[in-house]
Order: sequence, then C-alpha cells, then structure tokens
Amino acid sequence: MERLEQKENKKRERDRQRDRHEEEYRQSVMNCKLWVIDRLSFQSIMLKSGLLRISQSLDLLRSAPFFRSLPEDALIKASDALEECHYGEGDYIIRHGSPGDSFFIVSQGQVKVTERRSVSDEPTCLSTLSRGDWFGERALRGEESRIVSVMAAGDVTCLVIERDSFRKLMGNLEDDNKIGRDNKESKARCEEKEEVSFPPDTCLGDLQVICCLGEGQFSTVELVHFKGDLRRQYTLKIIRKHAVLSSGQQGRLQTERRIMLEANCPFIVRLHKTFRDADCLYMLLEACLGGELWTLLRERGTFDDATTHFYTACVAEALSYLHSRGIVHRDLRPENIHLDQYGYAKLVGFGCAQKIGSRRKCWTFCGSTGYVAPEMILCKGHTTSVDYWALGVFIYEMLSGSPPFSASDPMKTYTAILQGIDAVEFPKPISKAAANLIKRLCRNNPSERLGTQRNGVKDIQRHKWFDGFDWEAVRKRTITPPILPCVHHPPEYRESSLHHDDNGNSSHTELPDWDKDF
Repeated sequence: MERLEQKENKKRERDRQRDRHEEEYRQSVMNCKLWVIDRLSFQSIMLKSGLLRISQSLDLLRSAPFFRSLPEDALIKASDALEECHYGEGDYIIRHGSPGDSFFIVSQGQVKVTERRSVSDEPTCLSTLSRGDWFGERALRGEESRIVSVMAAGDVTCLVIERDSFRKLMGNLEDDNKIGRDNKESKARCEEKEEVSFPPDTCLGDLQVICCLGEGQFSTVELVHFKGDLRRQYTLKIIRKHAVLSSGQQGRLQTERRIMLEANCPFIVRLHKTFRDADCLYMLLEACLGGELWTLLRERGTFDDATTHFYTACVAEALSYLHSRGIVHRDLRPENIHLDQYGYAKLVGFGCAQKIGSRRKCWTFCGSTGYVAPEMILCKGHTTSVDYWALGVFIYEMLSGSPPFSASDPMKTYTAILQGIDAVEFPKPISKAAANLIKRLCRNNPSERLGTQRNGVKDIQRHKWFDGFDWEAVRKRTITPPILPCVHHPPEYRESSLHHDDNGNSSHTELPDWDKDF
C-alpha cells in the first residue's frame, strides 16, 4: 500500500512537471531567448552546487541519531542511496497499517503525524515535523506495519532510504573488521609480485631501442632493453613537453606518474622509473608484448563467456586494488587492457586516474564517450562506482562486439546513457546470467551497483554468471589464459640516443621547471 502511494505521488509530480514543461514550450515558440554558458563556468557552478548538496545531505543525515555516529565516508555513501521524493498538499507519505520498508527525512516543507486509536475515531495529530526531522525509523529495524500515518501539509520534499539500502550500509559497519582483513589479504596477494630494482644511477643512456611500437599525438612508444641484457625488455613512453604544456595537462601527467609508481599489482602495468631531458619526459614501463585486448576483439568479433570471464576477472582485481587505495581509474575500455607475453590482462591508461579527496567525490568530466557513467554526464560528482559502470559496459562489449551505448554524435550517446541500460536491447549471444550482471553493474543509482556495496568486489565474484570460475587461480596466475599471444622477437635493432626534438615548437629556456619530479 505504501509503495503504491509513493508511485501515485511520483506520477502526480511527473504530471505537474510535464504540464509546466508544455507551458514553457508553448511560450518559447512565441518568444524565445537563448542563454549560453561556457563549459568551464558550467563545471564550476556544478562543482559548487554539488559540494553544497553533499554538505546539506550530510547535515540532514546527522539529524537522525542512528546516522549521527557513522563516519563521513559511510554518510556520503548513504547520501548517494537517498532518493528525493515530492508530495503535494494532503498526500499520504505513509499510512497506518501499511507495510514499512522506508525511512524519511524532511528536506523541505512540513508533515503531520496522525494516529487513529480506533476505526470510529477521527485521526489525532501527534506532531508536525519540518526540515531536518525524520520519521519511519521503525522500518529500518524490521517493523512489519506502520503504527501512524504521515501526511504532507503543503508541498513537501523528503529524502528517502529503503530498508535494504540501509542494511547494506550497516552491513559495511558490522563487517568492518572482516572487510578490513579481506582488504589486507587482497593487498598482500597483489603485492606478492616480484620487485624489479634498478641502480640509482640508471639513466637513458643505459637503454637501447629495439623498435617503435606506436606513435600518438603527444607521445611515442618504443620497445627498449638495457644494453648488454636483451632479456630485460621494457616499454618506453616518450612524451613531448610542448604538447603537455599546450594542452594544459601538467597536473594530470604528474598524477598519472604518482599513482602508477605506487601501484604494485599483477593486473596493472608497472611504471618502473621516469626520466626527463630538455624536450621530453620518459616513462619506463613493464612491457606487455601480447598487445591490446581491443585488437584481439576486433579480429575475433566477440568473445565467448569463458574468455570474457577471464578478462573481466583480471580487470576486477585491478579495480579492487585501486579502490582499496581510494583511486578511481575513470577510463576502462578494451584499448586500455594490454596482455603480457603469457596472456594475462593488465590495466593501463592512467591519464584520467585520480585519488579521491576528503569529500569522497571527483568532479572532472573525463573518459571515453561510450563508457562514462550517468552521474559524470550530469556533473553530480562521482566515486569509484563509475569504474563498475564501465565494467558492465566492458563485459557487454566483450560478449557482443560493440558497447551498448554508441552513436555517431557524442550527445546522442550521452542521451542513451542517461536513458539507462534497461532501454538497451541485448543481443542473443549475451546469456540471461551475463545480462543480469551487466544490468546490476550499470544501475543509474551509483549506490546500487555491484562492487560498491557491503561486500565490495565479492558481490561480482559470487554472481551466478561466474559459477564454477576459479578466481583464486587467476590471482595466483595458475590458470591458462584463453588466448595465448604469439610474441615475435623484433628482427631489427637500431641504436638511439633517445633524443626527440619538438619540431621547433619549444626552446629549452621557455619551459618551466614543472616536471622536476621526473
């Protein structure tokens, strides 16, 4: 009954909004003014309003005693789980005798709490609640039916959290010690990787180029080895300083360097060392000679379930490692998954990665068009949950050959993303179990996505699509990868001083010393 009331109230609110929009449209046809705002100003406004919204939500949550003792990161998760509901004069928010499964905080307006002692008696007003007051707390403790009624006195806005969402949050607190132990074990597993050390005086002159692996707009990637030791091969990414400065990417590059140097996980490409000279920056990386996963996918068209299980597991382990350290990747896609010579997948592409700050939110719009999450498009602020949205898109693309959200125009792609995964027609190669996992990863509400809840990545590992899959064998690297890359040794070598000019675009004296940490 209570849920039916809420649905009817929402329908009435949607009807009111539709009528207002139709009236605004009719007026705009007759007399129109167009207002324009530049992107930076819009992002600044959204950042300020987002921070204000978070602050107000936290204040409202702290008004309830059972939220007051929660740490701030748990409160922020709870604020993501809150749903804003609107009611008009005389609308019942809860009814006496109806099943109770939601808790309410008054955000705007006033509500009247009434009680009817018997069927023949008139309702008695027990109290009037306003902004910051709360009701329905018994539902969170398992109350089977409501013992009072609550009615809107005028226009009212409430923040609502359902019992299931609340219990998932409280589960985080109850299982805090267990989760802490699990994270330590996961961290230990990831850091069992063999350490590679270099003498402190290692320099660019110690490296010899084997061949060029690729060229981009801002950088060149070359396969190198230490002179006299052909077995120790690495990838050297050479970045032109002028390109970094002209695009204003100094801060992002420094963040990428810092995150990658600290990362020590077998499912993340390792950055061993960095160098610099007058014109270029150099990043000496672990060599992944198996190539990009994207190339394999294009050659084969699609992957079967078993193959997708393996690559998804590698990516999930990498994300779990990053998230346990408060890092969000924000650019998961097949192009950023490389295979080592044994066929294991490793996450690369940390140009969008960010350490989440004290407010547990990031605000920069970045990533690949078809993989960005709805909250990033809407500039609402985002967390590590955007990576799990991208993981759902990644699984869909592995199984079908193309992402679920794609169009020739980026704006059309963003519109499709906002419409949600439920509006996407799944092709036959995607099984019901796989479709269920994808839809649970790509929930529009970030707090509802698998991977973000009380059990973290374990909820993904235990999903029925992974029945029978050996996650532990992947962690220990004892499972045979589904695709074994054919790694050819380059036939030719060339000597190189690793000096790359900048086509006359910069002079040594003009470059500031912003890159001194390299």
